[in-house]
Amino acid sequence: MARDDVGGRSDPGGVDRQHLVSVTEEVAELPCEERHFRGLQLELREPGDRSHLLGGESSGHIKCYHLLTIYDLRSTIYTVAIRPAAVAGTWYPGSAAALGQAVDGHLSRAATAAADHFDPLIALIAPHAGLMYSGPVAAHAYGLLHRRAFDVIVLVGPSHFVAFDGVAIYRAGGFQTPFGIAPVDERCAADIMKAAAVVREHEAAHVREHSLEMQLPFVQRLAPMTPIVPLVMGFQSAATARALGDALGTVLAGRRALMVASTDLSHYHDAATAARLDGVVIDHVARFDVDGLQRALDLTPDHACGGGPMVAVMRAAHALGARDAVVLDHGDSGDVSGDKSSVVGYMAAALGIVTKDTKDVVTKDTKKR
Repeated sequence: MARDDVGGRSDPGGVDRQHLVSVTEEVAELPCEERHFRGLQLELREPGDRSHLLGGESSGHIKCYHLLTIYDLRSTIYTVAIRPAAVAGTWYPGSAAALGQAVDGHLSRAATAAADHFDPLIALIAPHAGLMYSGPVAAHAYGLLHRRAFDVIVLVGPSHFVAFDGVAIYRAGGFQTPFGIAPVDERCAADIMKAAAVVREHEAAHVREHSLEMQLPFVQRLAPMTPIVPLVMGFQSAATARALGDALGTVLAGRRALMVASTDLSHYHDAATAARLDGVVIDHVARFDVDGLQRALDLTPDHACGGGPMVAVMRAAHALGARDAVVLDHGDSGDVSGDKSSVVGYMAAALGIVTKDTKDVVTKDTKKR
């Protein structure tokens, strides 16, 4: 399992300290496919036992869970879990206003000729470090969402804190950020679970995990209230990546879906070494070479912390009709910090079909950058 957990409040590649903040608030009307409901977000607390929820950290903390009590049109009452933000206020701004300003700033500086040239846009690859570090690169991928609409966005990222086989799904409820709650598409989640035995519920894998949460500021800003399906991959075996990719390719057929593979590239090498390692991944992605990428990861897993999610999403994208992969931008944490002695690599890419008459424009734009 890849780890990138060095300290710092806005880390270029990993997390050491998490701050789980619970907020009680009223939730007005949340759309959920065929029903309309009103709910109240409740906070339940129980004394901690001086060990972290996932084990391994002595903190004397308080365990925090969020529940959403739902009242549907039939007056049936049921409760679903809301996963509270784990890194809001540390890895990205903790207020909606400040977060919106940060995201919009990254997007405004990442204008690209590729934005209008994917038809369809099927998948993105984006980094997941602290917003100040990886946000400038991630914005090149998410900028493609302007003027597009999706029925569901499937997020696939690596597990940094919990070791397990298979893929952990958060099948109901939602994920909270300063922008509000990103609701989970329960029907799509259930279909994915049915299609792949490797996908199962494992709530602990989501509690501290930042690889999906770091995608949400862009997702919620550009596709507000679009349901998500959160998937965290444990041990990134080739078999797991293949099984998940095949399942997504089957389940998402006929759905207006976008997939996002969350991954950073190499970790804590000097910039020249990082560029060589990252170049292997960038080359395989640009050539849409899924099998070649898997072989490279088998030989050197630390090419990317989210290599398995990347392979799964690329495999599913191909099954769903994607024929082109464009690397939109890449860089490293030193581009922001100025420290090139130990960097984390980032890449933004898109998969789909690039219209023939504009493919050269997209390629030239990418090479120029």
